[in-house]
Amino acid sequence: MLNSHCFLCVGVLFVALVESRMLDKCMKSKPKYTMNVVLLEDKISDWSLGFVKVAVLQAIEADRQLNIAAGLNTNLTANFNGFNTTLYKRRGCGSSTCEGVEILKSLHVSEVGCAMLGPSCTFATFFMVDVEIGLTLTIPIISAGSFGLSCDYKANLTRLLPPARKISNFFVHFWNFTRHGLKMHWGRAYVYKKADQTEDCFWYMNALEAPSVQFAMSISREILRSKKELKKAIQSENRHSNVFILCGTPDDVTTIKNETTIPPEIVFILIDIYNHGYHTNMTANPSMDNVLVLTLPERQYNNTVVYNSTLNDYVAGYHDGVLLFGHVLRQRLTSELRGRATQPPATELPDVNPFRNVSFQGMGGHYVLDENGDRDVNFSVIYTSTIDKQYKTLFVFDTSINETRVEDSTPSLPWPGSQLPDDKPINPNDLKTEDIIVIVLSVSVVVVTAIALIFYRQNMKERQNQKRWSHISQDLISPLDGKELSLVSLKPVILKELQHTDGNFSEIQRIELNTLLHIDYYNLTKFYGTVKFEYGLFGVFEFCERGSLRYVLNDTISYPEKTFMDLEFKISVMYDIAKGMSYLHSSNIEVHGRLKSSNCVVDNRMVVKITDFGCNTILNPCKDLWTAPEHLRKQGISQKGDVYSFAIIAQEIILRKNPFFTQACSDIAEKLYMVQYPSQTGFFRPDLNFETAAENEAELYMLIKNCWEEDPERRPDFKKIEGSLGKIFSNLHNQANESYMDNLIRRLQMYSRNLEHLVEERTSLYKAERDRADRLNFLLLPAPVVRSLKETGSVEPELFDEVTVYFSDIVGFTTLCQYSTPMEVVDMLNDIYKNFDRILDHHDVYKVETIGDAYMVASGLPRRNGNRHTVDIAHMALDILAFVGTFQLQHLPGIPLWIRIGVHSATLSLPMPRYCLFGDTVNTASRMESTGLPLRIHVSQPTINILQRTDCKFEYEQRGETFLKGKGNEMTYWLTGVTGTEYNLPAPPTAENFQRLQQDLSEMTVSSLENRGPGTNGMEKRKTLSTRVRRRETNGSQEDGLPEYLHLAITDIPSTYL
Repeated sequence: MLNSHCFLCVGVLFVALVESRMLDKCMKSKPKYTMNVVLLEDKISDWSLGFVKVAVLQAIEADRQLNIAAGLNTNLTANFNGFNTTLYKRRGCGSSTCEGVEILKSLHVSEVGCAMLGPSCTFATFFMVDVEIGLTLTIPIISAGSFGLSCDYKANLTRLLPPARKISNFFVHFWNFTRHGLKMHWGRAYVYKKADQTEDCFWYMNALEAPSVQFAMSISREILRSKKELKKAIQSENRHSNVFILCGTPDDVTTIKNETTIPPEIVFILIDIYNHGYHTNMTANPSMDNVLVLTLPERQYNNTVVYNSTLNDYVAGYHDGVLLFGHVLRQRLTSELRGRATQPPATELPDVNPFRNVSFQGMGGHYVLDENGDRDVNFSVIYTSTIDKQYKTLFVFDTSINETRVEDSTPSLPWPGSQLPDDKPINPNDLKTEDIIVIVLSVSVVVVTAIALIFYRQNMKERQNQKRWSHISQDLISPLDGKELSLVSLKPVILKELQHTDGNFSEIQRIELNTLLHIDYYNLTKFYGTVKFEYGLFGVFEFCERGSLRYVLNDTISYPEKTFMDLEFKISVMYDIAKGMSYLHSSNIEVHGRLKSSNCVVDNRMVVKITDFGCNTILNPCKDLWTAPEHLRKQGISQKGDVYSFAIIAQEIILRKNPFFTQACSDIAEKLYMVQYPSQTGFFRPDLNFETAAENEAELYMLIKNCWEEDPERRPDFKKIEGSLGKIFSNLHNQANESYMDNLIRRLQMYSRNLEHLVEERTSLYKAERDRADRLNFLLLPAPVVRSLKETGSVEPELFDEVTVYFSDIVGFTTLCQYSTPMEVVDMLNDIYKNFDRILDHHDVYKVETIGDAYMVASGLPRRNGNRHTVDIAHMALDILAFVGTFQLQHLPGIPLWIRIGVHSATLSLPMPRYCLFGDTVNTASRMESTGLPLRIHVSQPTINILQRTDCKFEYEQRGETFLKGKGNEMTYWLTGVTGTEYNLPAPPTAENFQRLQQDLSEMTVSSLENRGPGTNGMEKRKTLSTRVRRRETNGSQEDGLPEYLHLAITDIPSTYL
């Protein structure tokens, strides 16, 4: 917490900001330009004003000489203002939030100046550069310090010493560095944060602890905060890591080793950036034998003057800060003199910031500033040679490109093999080699036995499969009227000759026939098996009395065009074919390959069924008018080829003419040639009469055109075709105010008597009610569940071996409700979930339930879809997250919508009739959501494993081990996208303290309502706030854990009912 005197400083600083428009006069104050130097004035800080003042004056003189050489009559001056922290209990940076208090008291009566040197303390600098607090200075601030993450990416702040972010980047890349055999890949570490640390160490270690920094997200680390915890971790046999990170000096390492016995496999990494001793005194401290030191390379200061016997990186930094400002100012003035000034003065911070991406020479050497105004350096990683006990450089890390290079490829390190040890400790409970051999041999025996048993059972199954093809006896089949029309158990069947005389099918053919035997769908003909006669082997198939669709289309007497075969009936025929093909493509058969109007048959109820499928090794595909162009050019079959064949059949149905009818050509061979080899003017397709199409036919014609596209990838699949035809049929039904069954009854009335008319009318009403009830049931419950209820009256609980469950909720939902009326809450949820439901329509998923702002979806049930359940849920989650990034609340414009998403894959149980999901999978998925972060997709390890088995290249980041209630620590991940696909995902909130998110949301909501002003939607009509939302404090305390804004009903038992 900040000291109470700091609030006085905020008021003074605000007065100074009112006059910050004096910057406009800065360039007009030629030839004198004033800088304000704001630093601590004590005897303990390396950047104390007493040390820095002489260096700044000398830099001003050096800049004057450069201006004279450039022909400029320009002088820099400095106002020196110190802040003495000895008046306060916490000295140094601990009380430095008002480091500039004295100068700020005088600036509002004198001048702001053109630039500010200092402060070095992060707390003090933050109050001058943070935009959210509203105290931003517009003049350049040049600091040798201000290391903290809270000062990153500030527009007018330039830092001449490496900030904490670059230290964090070093550790991330160094942990992954594995070249030259000196180091293995590391993934874990201890971070020791002692109580009393210097300013630089405090912020460097804070960057390694902050959960929002890449180091914390990519490396598993444990924080040690006391010597007791450090000693316990070092001596533990089950310690988390062999690598310990600390910040300090060699004396700190000596103290640790004097108090604790250090195992030989441990390595310390000491952050000691500004210690020159490693280069001036090459003889190593005896305690530094197993220590790597991260420091700056040797500095050769370009100056012989020693300021008060103190010359350090801070003094050199402020000296060179003057040179930097003079360098930028000189470039601006020189440009004006030459008449090429095209931008505002540099000190007014134009669009192209002159303090970014700049290099210059100073006392501290060559400076290179990056795009954020921070200095890039080469860090040295130093070790102690076991041969001569001298400090030597092992690695060099370049912060400008985040790359590590080896300086000493043959070092003398104290660890085995003269290489850095593994970060994972050796577990004393690990099995010995001989134990491993015994276990491997035992497992091998079990596996070999299991494999032998599997082969034996498979062989027995194959023998049974070979026998089952003769299970239809010849005695059960009797010809009718000398035709190949027969009866099996009083069922009419048709026999189709198979090109086998002995009945010895290959393994692939047996699999195909066995798959056919299990296909049972009302738009596909049923296969009953095979029967062998003396004159050949035949397949036994379901018989459809009305014959092929081609025959029905040709019979214009029995099926007249205007009365029976109207547009509605034609669409229903296409719809039957699309439903059958959609089921076929989703089954194990996957593709037809010979779809045409002659193998689409019609039963006595005018239902169209598809036949001749699934026998790809027995029935060879042929090239005909229904064959897709790509298969005319090259043999093969595909699902997109079936879509093309469907389009040709649809054209036959609409025109009721010969297949592939076109007035331009009647020769079949010529048509095949023109389809196979299209001309440069366009692709050859049958006539469809787009110009004369009625309004209700245009959408159908466009669907057919899309289905016979030349590019197979542009053709829709049968799922989309089925949906489009259903929509077209519904539109026709609404226009005519007549259902399909009513339309069928109307046509049959012309051939019936009055009594038959009454019976059929009652039948029609009954079927309409049944259909409405069926449609309602299919809307409420999955299709397999409805069919089971209709057939047996009950649904048996079912276990699904592998499904994926998705949970999400709205972060801060209670806060949004607090500032919304009941109807606004209802409209908000309605808008959100309508869009969520639209997204679900594009994926093979099932929405289970919504509870308030919680949303639960599952895939892999009730229809199993292999590994696709995880892929579909992942794509759906990315689509939902991308939508949330663009969604705007109607009653709270400008307020962001944050959601948390959790995904988990495992086994699940499905009971009915309440169609609930239960099992440990639901528990885990819910806890994945509750432990996630806003605008993040939190994914479990089993889900990642399944995604890795698929062909989809999902992108994800390792979050690390996460505690899940009832599960313990589990490795989890963030799902971030798909390689090659742009999802435009929103950036997660960047606040370091995630418990402040809800308070931030309250503050933004109140601000939005207050800006709206009085009225029905303003704060006057809202719920009165008991207290005003307090402005958040910069260094507020944070407890471990994340806020959980919603918990679904979860128990500790293995089952959870939602």
